Amino acid sequence: MEVKIDASWKLKLAGEFEKEYFIRLAEFVKDEYKTNTIYPPGSLIFNSFNTCPFDKVKAVIIGQDPYHGPDQAHGLCFSVREGIGFPPSLINIFKEIELDMGIPRPKSGNLERWAAQGVLLLNATLTVRAHQAGSHQKKGWEQFTDSVISTINSEKDHIVFFLWGAYAQKKGEAIDRSRHLVMESVHPSPLSASRGFFGNKHFSRCNDYLRQHDIEPVNW
Repeated sequence: MEVKIDASWKLKLAGEFEKEYFIRLAEFVKDEYKTNTIYPPGSLIFNSFNTCPFDKVKAVIIGQDPYHGPDQAHGLCFSVREGIGFPPSLINIFKEIELDMGIPRPKSGNLERWAAQGVLLLNATLTVRAHQAGSHQKKGWEQFTDSVISTINSEKDHIVFFLWGAYAQKKGEAIDRSRHLVMESVHPSPLSASRGFFGNKHFSRCNDYLRQHDIEPVNW
């Protein structure tokens, strides 16, 4: 089936789009957009792929669901649109960057600047109903994003994976630790950040690893 996604990803994932589960998922999502308020807007469902082509990927941050409040989600995990207030987890991510690397909190929570440098900001589920967290889970998105992770794992080397919280860690279980750097900690949510997210130094560790493999570090 025809999916509007960056050409490099279309090539890598073409087989997924023809599978029965994805065809069912596409029908479900199409119906949901017709009958409910769904985030992100339809044109931004694959924004994480369109802002970070396959060939540029050097790091992957795995989230769970898009934000389900108005005007927040735009297809990149943890990121919000320009001019939107920072959600609590994003505030804590910026706090850790400042603790780790001395970089002060930016004015914008739009993380497209990371994506442009090769950071794939991947939610496990790519759509959600307004104000209903988890409402599009177990409809097929997880199978699709598992395939994305598997493709990166098997076809690239020296990728840095950020697995924050039990959900992301489970999703990253099959990543080959001998080929990639896999970093795990609790989630940056206010419920858990003080139990090991602050001080995890994932951002500097990522850049140290990239430099060791002659890959341009990320300007966080």
